[in-house]
This record gives sequence, structure tokens and C-alpha cells, in this order.
Amino acid sequence: MPKSPAAHSLPCRTDVLISGAGPTGLVLAASLRRLGVDHVLIDRDAGIQPGSKAAAVQPRTLEYLDRIGVGAALVERGKKGRGFCLRDRDRTLLRACYDRLDTPHPYMLLASQQTTEEVLARRLVELGGAVHREHRLLGFIADFPGVTATVAGPDGAVHALTARYLVGCDGIYSTVRTAAGIAFPGDSPEQLFALADVRLAPGRQTTTSDDAAFYLSEAGLLLMSPLSDGLHRLVAPVAAGTSAPGADDVERLLATRGPAGKRQRVLEIVAASTYRAQERVAEQFRAGPVFLAGDAAHTHSPAGAQGMNTGMQDAGNLAWKLHAVLSGAAPETLLDSYHRERQPVAAQLVALTSQFARIATLADPAASRRRNALLAAAAATPGITDWLAATLAQLDIAYTDEPDLGHPRPGTRVSPLAVPPDGLRWTLALPGEPRRGITASRRGELAVRYIRNLPTTLLVRPDGHLAASGVPGDPATVAERLGQYLPR
Repeated sequence: MPKSPAAHSLPCRTDVLISGAGPTGLVLAASLRRLGVDHVLIDRDAGIQPGSKAAAVQPRTLEYLDRIGVGAALVERGKKGRGFCLRDRDRTLLRACYDRLDTPHPYMLLASQQTTEEVLARRLVELGGAVHREHRLLGFIADFPGVTATVAGPDGAVHALTARYLVGCDGIYSTVRTAAGIAFPGDSPEQLFALADVRLAPGRQTTTSDDAAFYLSEAGLLLMSPLSDGLHRLVAPVAAGTSAPGADDVERLLATRGPAGKRQRVLEIVAASTYRAQERVAEQFRAGPVFLAGDAAHTHSPAGAQGMNTGMQDAGNLAWKLHAVLSGAAPETLLDSYHRERQPVAAQLVALTSQFARIATLADPAASRRRNALLAAAAATPGITDWLAATLAQLDIAYTDEPDLGHPRPGTRVSPLAVPPDGLRWTLALPGEPRRGITASRRGELAVRYIRNLPTTLLVRPDGHLAASGVPGDPATVAERLGQYLPR
């Protein structure tokens, strides 16, 4: 991977300081770089860490990554999975397939978080950005209209950096959240999870070749995801006090919880760890010039491969709003919509994954059998698996309370298949045939597309959600009035 530009010299000031260069921080930095927003990205680690938890990128996230020019590179590094499969040993209980989803990415991309971060970091460098490694945020003070942050460098030297905005992408134990005094209520379940990336001996497959599988046996839960390069990701609840799993432990989990029959042999443990999953949502995603995103704002069980994706979509929601305010195109109040839009998404996600985790980790064999019977019955109910696929793919996320009456609702996602995006520009979709052979044009921050059989004009935000429908058909008028279509 190409190296970042020399990161030893922190500037004295910037528009946006990002603390934490995980997937969320990298997406935010790449987005701001693409939008031309001055920013600094710092991270305490010397490099990307192996063995991180997330193992899947959902279609909605891939749609946004396409907007910053990184989707195709990530897809090339990953493995396309059809969706999720719930199994009881060799018996399929329920399968949520992504094949019929309305998206350019009708699959779940199976890729380790390490791979995702490597691809994002490469894209940031391509855009001229950098990660200031081994730089740690010590704290900050209010310094109207922004903050002055104290940052320790790799040599121990302490730097002062003034920023108009500070974004904490620094994980569950966020320094930014703590220093901002933002409460992080929720639960800390006692359940311990073991995680391992393993290479298995050739032979009988542990999962269907293109599914991430939840094995819900009477012996307990085992999540198996095939990754690229012949690896498999395993996640399983284990007893308190259990250490990071070795080869024998993984083989035992496969034998007692995975497919019945031939014993699987582990050739290599690439990474292994244990962790406790907390279930928390920050009370505020914004406190003046300070924002939280990713695990700093919400954390939950690993069920459903949702967390990393939600963080990256936090970044997509916030990036264009920071650009609009900093460029003078929108008032400061636009930034309040970040909390209003993203906090309910996180709260709903934590509730969903918490419920699923409790069902999936039932310890009583009789209760497990009843659960599996109910899941098999649900799979036979029309519409259930399609609803589950759209929910897990995060294509149903909408920033609206309006009931669905069949008309376009502001805040809902606009499929890129219906209105192809133009990077991080606003897009005006006009009904009718292309004019004089032109299917798309640009007017400043506004991309204009002519689309056959479109019932009404659509104005799409830079993050792919609908701003308004039935807007004027004149691009110049819409460009002049963009402010009136901002979220309130």
C-alpha cells in the first residue's frame, strides 16, 4: 500500500479534526477530501490492526463507497455472499438472500475489517490525504467557535491544534465522548464472545459457499463467514474467563455447533481474540462543535454484521453537511440534523441486534428447539425473508416519519439504479428523454440527469437520500434554492 505523506508535522489549525482512523474515520476523511474540506485525521496506532471484528460490508454502505470512488476496489478484495443463512447443524432454517434487492450491489461483501481499512486508507492517499499515525488526542477545550485540541505525537511532544469541528471516531472508549461529557447509556451483557480468523484443511465446506451462516444448535451459537483468500471468520459465545481460541478450541466449536459429520481441521489461526459486546447509544451525537460517529456513538452485539456499516454511514451523513456549512452554502443549524437523523438509526439497530443476540444465544436446549421451529415457520411466511434481507442490507433506512403512501418521501433512500450518482454532488433527476444526447451535466454542486419514465423530478442529497420531489425542472433555479431543501 502506498505510504501516507509525512505525517509528523501537524498543522496549527484545521477545519475538521478527526480522532480515530478506523473505517468510520477513514470514510469521513476520504469524503471530506473529495469535497475539498481541510481536515486532519489522527490515530493512536502505528498502523492498521489485524483481527478486527467486522467481516461484512452491506449493500447500502457499498452504494456510499461508490460515491467516494472506493467501492469497486473493495469489492475486488472481498467475496460476494448471497446473504445470511440460519442453520441448525445441516438443516437450513431460514435464508435471507440479497439477489432480488434493488441495488447495484445485490450481495453482502465478505471482507475483514482489516481489508476494508486497507482499501479505504489507500483511497485516502490517492486523494492526497494522510493519516497521522501514533498521534493521540489528550483532550480539548472550547475555543469559540470551535475547539483547541491537545495531541501527543509519536515522539511524546504535545501539540495544540485549533479546529472548527472535532469528530470522535475513536471507538467505544472514546476520549472525545468522555471529554465532551456526553452520556453513553445502555447495558454491558456478561456474555463473552470468541473471535477467530482461520484457514481450514481442504474438504467438507463449513458453510454454504456464498452465505454467512448462523449455526443455532442446542450446543450454542456459531457464526461463520467465508472471507477472501480461503479464510473463515468464526464468532461464538463462550464461557467467562475463556482465553483467545486456539486450533483445538475452533475445531471443538465446529464439531459441536457447526455442520454435523466429518470433523474440520484447522491449518492456521490468523488472528484470535475474545471480547464483550456492549449495547449502548450516546445521548447526543453532537455537542456544539463536537460530533460522535461509529463505535464512539453506538455499540452492540455482532449479530447481523451491522456496526461497522452503520459507522461508515454516519460518516457519509455528516461529511456533506460539514462541507455545506464550512463553504457557506448552509446555516450552522444544518449540523443539528446529524443527530436527529442518525441517533434513531443507531437506537433501532441496538434494539434489533440485542433481541437477535438474546434469541440466538439461548442456553436451554428445549428453548433452542422451539426457537428453531419458529424460525423455520417464519421462513415459510411470504415476504418475511425479503423484508429481513432489505433490513440487514440497510436499504430500508429512512430519515422520515411520514407513512408510505406510495409517493416519494423526503429522507428515503434513492436507489442508484434509478438515479445514478455523481460522486458527492447533489443530483437533480429530470423526467424525459436525454436532451441533445446529454444524459448528465453539472451546475456547480448540482449534477443533472435526464431519466426516461421518471414520474416526477427528484432532488437527491449527496448521501443518496431524497431531499425533495416535484422540484422545478430548471437546474439553475434548483441550484439557487438548494438551501430550502436542506433537512430541518
